Amino acid sequence: MDEQIDQAQALGARIMDMALSYAPKLVAAVLVYWLGSMLIRLLANLLGRVLDARGVDLTLRRFLNSLVMVGLRIVLIITVVGMLGVQTTSFIAILGAAGLAIGLALQGTLANFAGGTLILLFKPYKVGDLIEAQGVLGEVKEIQIFTTVVLTPDNKTAILPNGALANGNIINYTREGSIRVDLTFGIAHKAPVAQVRELLLEVMRAHPKVLRSPEPSVNVARITLEGAELAVRPYCAQPDYWTVYFDIYEQGLAALQKAGVEGPKHAMRVFQS
Repeated sequence: MDEQIDQAQALGARIMDMALSYAPKLVAAVLVYWLGSMLIRLLANLLGRVLDARGVDLTLRRFLNSLVMVGLRIVLIITVVGMLGVQTTSFIAILGAAGLAIGLALQGTLANFAGGTLILLFKPYKVGDLIEAQGVLGEVKEIQIFTTVVLTPDNKTAILPNGALANGNIINYTREGSIRVDLTFGIAHKAPVAQVRELLLEVMRAHPKVLRSPEPSVNVARITLEGAELAVRPYCAQPDYWTVYFDIYEQGLAALQKAGVEGPKHAMRVFQS
């Protein structure tokens, strides 16, 4: 009985010694975790305000906030565990190997995510813009984290990966506030260029959706054996592009026909045949 009491006392003394030995480490670890958690929240709020000031998409703001908080909390937990005397080298190695394996498995997805992040941060285009990229021309309908949804002029939905968009060429037809409509009219060699120019300018100036600034223009672009080609260039707002495109062709042709302006010889032969 006395022997059992002695063992219990020895065990109690050992526990007390261990408690006294680990108490400072435990208090320090708890204090570091508490201060670290407060700092992480402050950094997350600061990041949120910076992203909000830059006009970053709400979905991306929330995702980046969550990503930063999770990453910092993992670092904080590893630090606290190390303060308690636990060897963290193997744990860090396992995390690194797992991260590498996941990165290799999701290489394409991560590239699209990185591309989507860059697009939402730097905004080479936004929803509603008319862009040309990856061989696709259309209006941007939605910018997601991994893909961009584009509606083509023939009413087809194109889903483009953000990784390719971020690393490729992008033509934004809307960014400057107006878009130029490129039209070509053919006339015969003997047609009066000055008269034709004035007729086409009148047609463009009379159209309600053609902008006054920049001014529309008509210039001889090329001379062929059949006649001359005129570069007709009205400007309009991006949503009015196709309206102006078809209207100016139709109204311009009607004005030239009414004035008796002949077209290229080849076009006349095709018409007569």
